[in-house]
Amino acid sequence: MTPEPDLRDALLAAVPSLRAFAISLSGQVDRADDLVQDTLLRALSNLHRFERGTNLNAWLFTILRNLFHSEYRKRRREVEDPDGSYAGRLKVQPEQGSRLDFEDFRSALAKLPPDQREALLLVGASGFSYEEAAHICGCAVGTIKSRVNRARFRLASLLNVDDVDDLGPDSMTRAALQNSI
Repeated sequence: MTPEPDLRDALLAAVPSLRAFAISLSGQVDRADDLVQDTLLRALSNLHRFERGTNLNAWLFTILRNLFHSEYRKRRREVEDPDGSYAGRLKVQPEQGSRLDFEDFRSALAKLPPDQREALLLVGASGFSYEEAAHICGCAVGTIKSRVNRARFRLASLLNVDDVDDLGPDSMTRAALQNSI
């Protein structure tokens, strides 16, 4: 849609004022020129919304201001990374392994005898001392220590955990996370 000649002339006449306003908002000439261009494109594509007889400059300035604020909000969340070095340092461990490990843990925990499971959950998960757990279970402190120890060894056996390297991500995932650039 081509604007009428008088409307086109009014749009062109507004460009210097729009540019000055855009420079005052952005502080950068290049960015201001982009804002003015985006404003004019938006105005031309929405020319059917402009009401004849109203202030064209006010309408254009409102479009420019709204574009500036929208892009400002968008840019606040963005990180400038022209060479990709920042993106190369971002690493996220895959989540599916943790979920599967947790399901394996729940299954193994359910296979423990009830007295061992109770002792392990009281001391290991709930943070009670051996003395507090013994009081809750109504048994001796040594019995709780024994139950917790047997439960830990049984869980390690059920989960095939021989040493600390068996915990967390597997060796392939660790290598990928260390070497990704």
